[in-house]
Formats: sequence, C-alpha cells, structure tokens
Amino acid sequence: MNSASVPPPPDLDMARVRAFAVTAELLHFGRAAASLGISQQALSKRVARLEDELGAALFVRGGPAVALTDAGLRLVEPAARALAAADAAVAAVRGSAARPVRLDVWGHLYAPMRTVAHVVDALTGVEFEPGSGRDLPSVAAALQRGDTDLGFGRVHSTPGTELTGLKHRLARLEPVDVVLSADHPLAGAGELRPSALADSVLWCPAAIERLDFLRRFAERFGIARWEAGANLGVEHSVDYVRANPHCFTLLPADSPVPDGRGVRSIPLVAPTPLYAWSLLWRDDHAHPELTLVLRMFAEQAAARRWLEYDPDHDWLPDVEPGGGDA
Repeated sequence: MNSASVPPPPDLDMARVRAFAVTAELLHFGRAAASLGISQQALSKRVARLEDELGAALFVRGGPAVALTDAGLRLVEPAARALAAADAAVAAVRGSAARPVRLDVWGHLYAPMRTVAHVVDALTGVEFEPGSGRDLPSVAAALQRGDTDLGFGRVHSTPGTELTGLKHRLARLEPVDVVLSADHPLAGAGELRPSALADSVLWCPAAIERLDFLRRFAERFGIARWEAGANLGVEHSVDYVRANPHCFTLLPADSPVPDGRGVRSIPLVAPTPLYAWSLLWRDDHAHPELTLVLRMFAEQAAARRWLEYDPDHDWLPDVEPGGGDA
C-alpha cells in the first residue's frame, strides 16, 4: 500500500482527552463536569468531538448508568499516558517554580497530614499544594491522569483499583491504640492484647467492607461484631464510643484524643497493630522536585524511626507470620 494514501492520525485536543479520562473514571457526566469546572453540555461536546476524531463511540449512553465501550476501555491507559506527557512538557518549559508539588492524601480519620507536615516543614524551598482524595482508587486515578504528583495514604490490594504505571513504597508504620469509653469493662487496663477485644463491638466510620485495615483487624483477632456509620471525623467517632460503652475503635497512638470526652486511649500489645502509610507516584513522574520530596520522606523516616517493625511483637495486615506480602 502506498503510504501517501494513508491519512495521518488526528491531532488530539488534550482538553477533549482529559474530558474523556475524567468521565471514564467517574462514569458520570455530571460529576465529571463538576470535577473539571465546566458545564455538562461543554463536557458532552468535548467527548463527542473526540469520538468524531477517533471514529468510534467511547461511551454507552441511554441506560441508567454510563459505561465504556470496547474502544473506550482501550483508550483509558493511552489517554492517561498522553495527559501525563502533556503535563510533563508544560512543567519542563515552565520549570519547577511554575507550580507546587501537588500532594493528595487519604485515610483522613487517621490524620495523614500529621506525617506529611514533618516533610513539608523540612523542605522549606519546595512549595506544596495539599489536597484531599476520597480514597486509594480516586488518588491512583488522579495520578494516572496527571492531576496530582504524589499520594500519601494506605496502599493495599483493592478489587477494581488499577495501579498500572504507579510506584509505591512504605513511608511510616504507625502503632495503633484502642479507644473506648471510660465505662467500658476494659477501661482500667494499662495495655491490652487485641484478642481481649473479641467480646466488644468495633465501631467503623463506614461499611467495614470499605475499611481494609479495620476489616483485617477484626478477622485476625476474632472481632465478630461491628457497628458502622458515617465518617464525620475523629470527634464524632470518639463521641460514639463514649456514648456506647460496648464499643471501641482504633486510632494512631500519637493522634490526640479530644480532651474531656470520657474515653480512654490504651496501647495494644502482643502484638501491636501497625498502620502502614505509603507514598504513591507515577513511574514517569513529571515534577522536577518530586525526587527531592521522596528523599526527604526517607530521611524523616530514618530520623524519626518511622519504619521500625519487629515481627515478634508487631502485626501488619499485609505481612502474616510465615508469609510474605499479602
């Protein structure tokens, strides 16, 4: 075939590609439009024009929910790479001073910013733009789109979460205490084994199926009963266990429990549960300061002994005795 007769591929508009990528993640045109700060009509036009350029429908429309076509599914990963490359090109021209390091955190009940603050304070020459992600899947998707530079939270195996093109490493292993009412039968203890809580009820600030750490804790230590509600913050959780002396919840050991709440925070031992915080970033990251940020996290971890782990005395959900990473 004469190559001159083959039409050149279309020059894709990155705004249209980004409209597709966000809609493909959220599978909802209204929410995608709100995320991009445009009208739903403008979003639909961008997607339709992209479909015209590519000569294929990307979404199945008309049913109760938006779904990707086969062509749309094939486009998801290349679109993420194209957006990352476009963002990298802009960053390379403008330089690191053009924008801060965008850092999204999740696991808000356990106050991830307590750890991040140590690194931010140590890197006085680096500007940060902190953000709040909903959960691991949403931050992973934002990284893949190039909408953020670095994630901080608990990285674990989650059905439906795609970490293609991303790297992660441990940043901190944090001991966890049990928090219970001053009227709880175990409130007088100086320390407790996790198994001692088997007759109590675990308070969960969401459905336990969505809370990997609490779910694994319950399975490992024989907690057969739990109650779930909305995640309205630490004070709400503390107030709940205070008002329900049969309940308990878990919080990081150095997370201050609100004063005057009629509750006790008691260390857990034999073993001590550890909550694993990790960093998550793109393998082909664009921001020129990201390597420095990652190095400072490692330096703070070494100086503050954040990564100490003794398998004879500690429990990590992802590392069971006699086994490796789950």
